[in-house]
Amino acid sequence: MAKSNALLIGTLSHTRKEWQAISEIANLHEYPDGSREDFLSKCRNGDFDGVVALYRSNDSNKITGNFNDELLDALPKSLKFVCHNGAGYDNVDIAACTKRDISVSSTPVAVNAATADVALFLMLGALRNVTQCFQAARKGNWRGDFKLGHDPKNKILGILGMGGIGSAVATRAKAFGMKIQYHNRSQLPTKEEDGAKYVSFEELLKTSDVLSLNLSLNASTRHIIGKAQFDMMKDGVVVINTARGPLIDEAALVDALKSRKVWTAGLDVFEEEPKIHPGLLEDENVVILPHIGTATFETQRDMELLVLDNLKLSITEGRLITQVPEQKKAKAKV
Repeated sequence: MAKSNALLIGTLSHTRKEWQAISEIANLHEYPDGSREDFLSKCRNGDFDGVVALYRSNDSNKITGNFNDELLDALPKSLKFVCHNGAGYDNVDIAACTKRDISVSSTPVAVNAATADVALFLMLGALRNVTQCFQAARKGNWRGDFKLGHDPKNKILGILGMGGIGSAVATRAKAFGMKIQYHNRSQLPTKEEDGAKYVSFEELLKTSDVLSLNLSLNASTRHIIGKAQFDMMKDGVVVINTARGPLIDEAALVDALKSRKVWTAGLDVFEEEPKIHPGLLEDENVVILPHIGTATFETQRDMELLVLDNLKLSITEGRLITQVPEQKKAKAKV
């Protein structure tokens, strides 16, 4: 029986051995580097004909760009599975993939702990207003223009998006004595809430002392937090974002920081990253990290392994372990 063909776009840092082992069930092809134009040319020339499943590494977007209609049209008609490395997949057009009968997987679960750890790091840093002191000390100015911070204890943490990462954030925040409330499109089963209070989106904004964004980016969530939403929040709210930058209208956030409606913010993601809004860089109340939420050896390996597990199952059984929820819901309706 002829082997299927599998394609790796980008590189692997932690699982080369495991990738090579897939050669027992598939012919392996690689496109480690190049440009979108070159990749499209190779697709159109038939270099990847017969590929059934591809591994889209987390550094491959800078090589091929977004998986949109243009790129999907160029990919071989044999392609049935896109195994994406990343919890977020806004650079893959899921509707366009579904239309072409291409199933897509991502890497939830594998990223939960590391991303939640960074969310807590940012939250504690924002509450204690560490940026100014940190920078002053490194310049030999000791505490600089020191100001008191806030304790997390008894603060209301509002989680927008109580999925795997949001739940992990809630678990960690409880250890600091925080009260947890959340908003999803629908309420979780009581067991999964683990004592958290379900509230409406409006109530979440109006009553949270700290707001943590832990939801995916799509057309309906882009700029879900803007001027109107900041106006609803408590004076002196702290905003944390470890999900996707475009969830927040950054210009509105800068204005809210200037007025002190938002006391401070902890951000790992940005609207036009790697570019960061100058107003955020200039504000010493903001704690900034350069999108390192999953940047640990352990998590990166776990993510790569999960993608490979999806790839293997797609080849051997024609299904995925962690198919994106939009496609799973569409299947359930059929």
